[in-house]
Amino acid sequence: MHTAWRVLPHRPLAQLSERVWRLEGDLEGMPMKRVMAIARRGDGGLVVHNAIAADDPTLAALAGLGEIRAILVPGGYHRLDAKVFHERFPAAQVICPAGARAKVEQVVPVNATYDEAPSDGVVELQTIDGTKGREGAMIVRDGDGTTLVLNDLVFNMPHVPGAQGFVLKHVMGSTGGVKITRIARMLLISDKRAARAHLERLAALPDLRRVIVSHHETIEREPGRVLAEVAATL
Repeated sequence: MHTAWRVLPHRPLAQLSERVWRLEGDLEGMPMKRVMAIARRGDGGLVVHNAIAADDPTLAALAGLGEIRAILVPGGYHRLDAKVFHERFPAAQVICPAGARAKVEQVVPVNATYDEAPSDGVVELQTIDGTKGREGAMIVRDGDGTTLVLNDLVFNMPHVPGAQGFVLKHVMGSTGGVKITRIARMLLISDKRAARAHLERLAALPDLRRVIVSHHETIEREPGRVLAEVAATL
C-alpha cells in the first residue's frame, strides 16, 4: 500500500471506445504491468477500476472526461494505490467485491460492494460466481459495443525474460497468453463449475468488443471465443 502519491512509470491514457479508457503502468521491482480502466457512466461521472497514481498531465486529462464518482478496488490484492487515490478524490465512492471487503478496508473505507452498486444501463458491476465473492467484473455498454473489465481471474501476459520470467512462467503459470493462472485457481476460485458458467455467460455478452484485464494486454480479437475457451479450462 502506498501512503503517498507516488507515480511509477506508465503509458499515456488511451481511449478504447466512446465511454472507455485504459492506462497501463509498471510495478516496481517486477516485470508485471498493471492496468487501470475508466468508464463514463450515463450521468457523465467516471468509474475508475484498479486505480493507479498517475502524473499531472494524465490527471488533467481525466478531469476533462468528467468527475470521478466511483473507485473500484477489484480485489484484495489490488490495494496499492487505493488509499492515495481516495485521498486525492475523497468525494468518490469506494466499491469492491464483497469477498474482498475485509482486505480492502484495511487500507481504505468501503462505501458499497459490487452487489450493492446499481447499474445505470451503461456501467454494470457483477460478482463472479464460484469465487466466494472475491472477484468481480465491470461491463460497459456504449455505441461501440460492449467492454468487459476483469481483474485477476484472467491474465493475458506474454512471457518475459530473466529469473522473474522463469518464475512467472513455470511456477506461477501466469505468462504465455490468455489464461486462468495457477494463483487464481488456488486463491480465487472455490467452485470451478460456477466460475466457468459465469465466464461463459460473460463470453456470450451481446456485441462484446474487448476484454480488459488488470495485468497486461487487452483481449480484442474474438474476445467472446477466447473467453469461452479459457472458461472451458476450469
